[in-house]
Parts: sequence; structure tokens; C-alpha cells
Amino acid sequence: MSNKSIATFLLLSAGLFACPKNEPATSTATSAAAPTATTAPAPAPAPAPTSTNTAAANVPAGIASADAETSGVKVVVQELKRTSGGTVAMKFTITNGSDKAMGTGYAFGDKDHEIGDFNSVGGVQLVDEAGKKKYLVVRDSEGKCVCSQGVKDLKPGGTANLWARFPAPPDNVAKITVIVPHFQPMDDVPISR
Repeated sequence: MSNKSIATFLLLSAGLFACPKNEPATSTATSAAAPTATTAPAPAPAPAPTSTNTAAANVPAGIASADAETSGVKVVVQELKRTSGGTVAMKFTITNGSDKAMGTGYAFGDKDHEIGDFNSVGGVQLVDEAGKKKYLVVRDSEGKCVCSQGVKDLKPGGTANLWARFPAPPDNVAKITVIVPHFQPMDDVPISR
């Protein structure tokens, strides 16, 4: 007997034994034998989604967003709001949609406070282009930023929820440019009350 005949015989036998008692054996045997008659390979399974697609789907909507210098990494400003203490509070997220881990270290710190800004977002700025004024992150009496500190490296697909406080621009400034180091500037971001 040839290998093809043996394989057909085994499939037919398996179909007969697996057949329920209320169905005729020929219908199962016919359907079981059908795959051996075709030689086309089974369709390949759909590829699993990459971390870029997953991260992009998980990026929360906000009032402004920008892409990073690194492809697949995105920043989204969730809120930019005046507070009663004469400051503006900004909440934002950074999502790593790339296939490599993203280090934070000194990446988002202010160069003038480099050592103290390790793993912080002290280098984020607001710029009032019409008023020609730049607003840096508020600092405490020890020079530490009033912002997210101890920011961990982001694994592929990871998202960090971050925040920072700035001196409030004049009340007539309703929109401002947000600059996060290593991201494109976000123009005309509305300041809420």
C-alpha cells in the first residue's frame, strides 16, 4: 500500500469510530476524507497585532497631541487648566508605541536643573508666542520641579500618566504652545478655567 492509501484508510477509520450513533457513517467518512483530496495548504493565521498597533489603540484622546523624534512614541495633553493658586496645571500622557524600551533619565528634564530633574518632566514648557513669553515648570524652595518625578522607563506599549505646574499666563491668554522635550510643539492648546 502507498502512503496516500494508508493515510486515507486511517482517516476513514477514525471517521467511523468518531461518528455519533444517530448519524450515518458515510457522511462523516466523506467529510473526513475530503481534506486529503486537496493539497492546498491551510491558510496562515492572521498576524498578532504589534505593540505599535496596540499602543496606538490605547492612546487616550486629549486636547492636543504630538509625535516624538522616535517613531511610534506620542504625547497627549489631557488637560491644561488654571488653578486657584495662580498656576496652570497640565496633565498629559506619553505612550511608547515603538518596539523598543524608552528611557526617561534626563530626557525630559530642564538642562539648568539637570541633576535634580533626573527621571522628571521638569523641562516641559509653555510658550505664549503672541506675548513672547516662556513659562517654565514651577520649582520649590529646593529647586525641585513641581511635576512628575521618579518617572520609569516605558516598555513597548507602555503609557505614563504625567503632570506639571506652571506660572499662569495673563487671563487674556486663552491658548498657548506646549513643548515637551523630544516631541513636536503643540500649538494653540486651550487653557481651561
